[in-house]
Amino acid sequence: MIRPTTARIDLGALRSNYRHIVEFLHKDGGDTPPGVIAVVKANAYGHGASQVALALEDAGADLLACADIEEGLALRAAGVKAEILVFGALSVSDLDGVFDGALTPTISTPGAARAVQAAATRYKQRVRYHLKIDTGMNRLGFRCDNLARTLPELLASDRLELDAVYTHFATADVPDSPLFEQQRQRWTRALADVHALGGRPRYRHAANSAATLRDARVWCDRVRPGLLLYGIVPPPLASTVPLQPVMTLVSRVVGVKGMRPGEITGYGGRFVAEAPTTIAIVPAGYADGVDCRLAGRGSVLIRGRRAPVVGSVCMDMLMADVTGLDVAPGDEVVIIGAQGDQRIDVREMAAAIGTIPWEVVCRVGARIVREYARGDR
Repeated sequence: MIRPTTARIDLGALRSNYRHIVEFLHKDGGDTPPGVIAVVKANAYGHGASQVALALEDAGADLLACADIEEGLALRAAGVKAEILVFGALSVSDLDGVFDGALTPTISTPGAARAVQAAATRYKQRVRYHLKIDTGMNRLGFRCDNLARTLPELLASDRLELDAVYTHFATADVPDSPLFEQQRQRWTRALADVHALGGRPRYRHAANSAATLRDARVWCDRVRPGLLLYGIVPPPLASTVPLQPVMTLVSRVVGVKGMRPGEITGYGGRFVAEAPTTIAIVPAGYADGVDCRLAGRGSVLIRGRRAPVVGSVCMDMLMADVTGLDVAPGDEVVIIGAQGDQRIDVREMAAAIGTIPWEVVCRVGARIVREYARGDR
């Protein structure tokens, strides 16, 4: 049995998005266009990491990125053969998985460097790693203004081989923030410092989806699209890359109820019918990742029309105002996606509830079955 609320994942659209991103980089990347690191962390932004990773491999991706060792091992168990970069911190991780899964670790702190060095010695292996440098986000990474003190020990290791250097921009999707340019300049200086200290990485990477669209100067040798792969442009940016949304979130009406004036629906009695009202009951709630803030702010699509979400988003269901529509149990409900000539995309939903598109797709719940369409386009 499959619950009425499902996420339809179009792997053909995913592969198309990957290829269009590659074409975009080749068109504007000069004689040596950058390669791609396809980001599939957080269950491929809610789309299903195993299926997505295999489809991206099929499209030509040779380097994938995940958040932690456990995610990397799950990809290996699914049959992924491409190189897998682990973004996350390793200082307190069980590092056996790096060797069991042939994963490429990020070293972002002196403590992580010593831990990976010790593990590599124990396994009698030489480990290739990516060095992360903090240019101003103040999250993970070696401080860019302290490399002369912190890097020599790492670069001198006979068990660790520097493969790549990278950084992460904090405000690539904030056009009026001066920090992006400040980080870009610090990144340039940090690369020179790494070279002066004897580091010879094969390549460099810095650009996430937003930075890829914003500034070709930070493309370096590879870019790291995440959201773009799934057909979503980071707001408020625009893109000429012909992308297709990969996820459609759908459900079905399970009940239709009439309300008299003065009656309420949902917890808290937040919606009061001012006139005779018809509501549809939809079995999708916050346990499925449907945000509570949609009530009174967002809509769903039923019979090709927008139906406002009213009352409250409950754990397992929501109510939509379908007054004037000929709605019956079994009718399809589109929560994210298109129906007829109407569309509710992730950016619209995120704007309606005051959050970001990344959160909307990543929160699509584990109990929602992903149905994969494998056709190419």
